[in-house]
Amino acid sequence: MQDLAEFAPALALVFGLLVGSFLNVVILRLPPRLEFGWRRDAREVLELPAETGAPPVGIVVEPSHCPKCGHGLSWYENIPLLSWLLLRGRCRDCKAPISIQYPLVEALTGLVSAWVIYRFGATAAGGFALVFSWFLIAAAGIDARTTWLPDPLTLPLLWLGLIAASFGVFVDPVSAIWGAVGGYLSLWSIFWGFKLLTGKDGMGYGDFKLLAALGAFTGWQGLLPTVLMASLIGAVVGGLALWLQDQDRQTPIPFGPFLAFGGWMQLMFGGDLVAKYFQLMGMR
Repeated sequence: MQDLAEFAPALALVFGLLVGSFLNVVILRLPPRLEFGWRRDAREVLELPAETGAPPVGIVVEPSHCPKCGHGLSWYENIPLLSWLLLRGRCRDCKAPISIQYPLVEALTGLVSAWVIYRFGATAAGGFALVFSWFLIAAAGIDARTTWLPDPLTLPLLWLGLIAASFGVFVDPVSAIWGAVGGYLSLWSIFWGFKLLTGKDGMGYGDFKLLAALGAFTGWQGLLPTVLMASLIGAVVGGLALWLQDQDRQTPIPFGPFLAFGGWMQLMFGGDLVAKYFQLMGMR
């Protein structure tokens, strides 16, 4: 049993690579699927004729294919990381470039999964933390591409955090509930305060829901460190990205990826981070 525990992070790495391949599908296919559903529902409410076009590719049933030429991928063309390297980042059929997103998401998911199991072990906490991490990677990837966070990711993550707390995993139920409430209301208040002062939207509603989900996992105690980390990293990385792309400060920057990073760090190292924060603030 001890030998198995020692190999658990390595097994999590391999499994995480496979999950990362699926997360790429979610990141790319979920937004158009949701948009299609919204248009369909809107036309039904407005009593307009239904759309005649075919719905976007599904997430689970349809096999992977080249987005340029439609070439269906064989099993050996769909091996996480390895296939992208062997194909030199190009489609085997039409030679179109394959986005670097694919190996990056796969590698990130694999490494994060290994780190989670190394930190929590093959326990209930490790299982919840794995799912938590995978949801965050998918949500951050979608927000980075589209600047919005979909409810099918943020809301289940919120409920998952509350379920984990009901079993005493990570935080107690009261801390989780108030973490969810505080997470939502804090950004909701900032949103409306900014809107009343400027007449502009400073962030999206998905950010409220994501921070509520993070609060459910980390408790109300983890909200401030999460937001501080997200704001600090967001200011540095966002400012650098605007400078490199020669864009002005009015360019919208998705906050979801930075919130996801802050929340993940808080879950993994929360006690140490809070202690360091209080030390910096001169509080014991």
